[in-house]
Amino acid sequence: MSTVAHTPDRSDPGITPLPDGRAVHLTAEYWPFARTGGLAEAVRGMAAVQMREGQPTTVIMPLYRSVSDTTDLRRPVLNDFEVTVGGRNERGRVWRCGCEAGTPEVFFIEQPDYFDRDGIYGEDSTDYPDNLRRFAFFCAAAVALLPRLCPDARILHAHDWHAALAIPFLRYAYAGHRFYDRMGTVLSVHNAAYQGHFPADTLPELGLPWSMYDWRYFEWYGRINVLKGGLAFADMATTVSPTHAAELRTPGGGFGLHEHFIAMGDRFVGILNGIDYRLWDPADDRYLTAQYSPDDVTPKLRNKEALQRAYGLPRRRRTPVFVMSARLVEQKGLDLVLGDGLLTRYDAQFIFLGRGDPHYEAALVECARLAPDRVAVPLAFNERLEHRLIGGADVLLMPSQFEPCGLTQMRSQRYGTVPVARRVGGLADTVVDGVTGFLFDAYHPSGLDTAVRRSIQTYNRPTSWNAIVGRGMQRDFSWSRSVAQYQTLYERALIERHPT
Repeated sequence: MSTVAHTPDRSDPGITPLPDGRAVHLTAEYWPFARTGGLAEAVRGMAAVQMREGQPTTVIMPLYRSVSDTTDLRRPVLNDFEVTVGGRNERGRVWRCGCEAGTPEVFFIEQPDYFDRDGIYGEDSTDYPDNLRRFAFFCAAAVALLPRLCPDARILHAHDWHAALAIPFLRYAYAGHRFYDRMGTVLSVHNAAYQGHFPADTLPELGLPWSMYDWRYFEWYGRINVLKGGLAFADMATTVSPTHAAELRTPGGGFGLHEHFIAMGDRFVGILNGIDYRLWDPADDRYLTAQYSPDDVTPKLRNKEALQRAYGLPRRRRTPVFVMSARLVEQKGLDLVLGDGLLTRYDAQFIFLGRGDPHYEAALVECARLAPDRVAVPLAFNERLEHRLIGGADVLLMPSQFEPCGLTQMRSQRYGTVPVARRVGGLADTVVDGVTGFLFDAYHPSGLDTAVRRSIQTYNRPTSWNAIVGRGMQRDFSWSRSVAQYQTLYERALIERHPT
């Protein structure tokens, strides 16, 4: 396997690479190839900065139809391979993209029956019924091919339940193989609400023994829990913010796995995600109408005017523009936004970017119909629109029920767009109430209303508002600090090599 020589960015403190080894990320999503939410950007940001700072890094993901349609893959790296999963002989191919120098190699595992589909996890808000088989194949193939694709691999870093099976596969099917025995394993939980629940009688489809259908491993209230099984075998596990790690250890915040997270002790930690400052920089953002920086925020007004014009809102400089860029689902706090007349109570404008639950989409569209001078709902999402939205807005709404980390509030502060957010998970770790944004606690429309009112009152005092904007733009949410913490975690995983 060829590698690209790279000199670490000397502006970063750098990290000490793993001894004679590579970190391999297994993920169902990776920006820009496949994305439904923050997972794709988080893994991409982590892997890219690891590579820039001198840690050899590789990514393995499925070859979805969306990747085939948009990526120049040239020719397969492995034209044919076979792997056995639960007694089934599955065949596939492996491709590699032509990545830029200094960025991680990305390998794509092809199996048309499983991945040549319109969606990643499902279609029309419904999961594919064979998702267990799809991702079991992906995990089994990735682990089996590691010696050929990444012969210097030392850390297998799996992300969320879709990749979690790789860890028990590695520890069970390849026990006693020196290549695998010397590897450390890490499982990152980006969103514990998604755990991979399946009927108990599907365990044989994984090729794992019935002895693993046990409360210590995969059994969970009469069903298989894939995430739980992955955590049981992982040397170390993480979630994406320190506050969310504490929340996951509580009955109200652990999604039924709180006792499991507690039992892991210091094998489970929270490390805050970051954002890629090379992609998110208002001073050098090609999507913006006008670039700006903390030294001169004045051009941001041109982006605001362009945003108002694009969505048919009156161009009023002193009317605050609130935006929400998110999946339109219950988790994101849409019930609070739609409750109690918030969207028409204040002299403010609101723009919602994203798709999701048809119920919320329809409710927001109706609000826009009734108040077209106050509410715009494009129901679209792409990278360009998101940059222009955050670059032109005054305030970002993130009233989430729960938010393991969140990336949008970090990007918005860097772009001088002040977050109004609920004090949960990574929002609590990244927004300082009254200093860089406005937080509220109770998951109730009145809590959000109070925070919105505080933000508007401050917006009407330009000196105070500009101070909040300036402090937010000066904060450091780069990946460098987090990557150094992951490096320490990798070293612990190599020492632990937890067998069960």
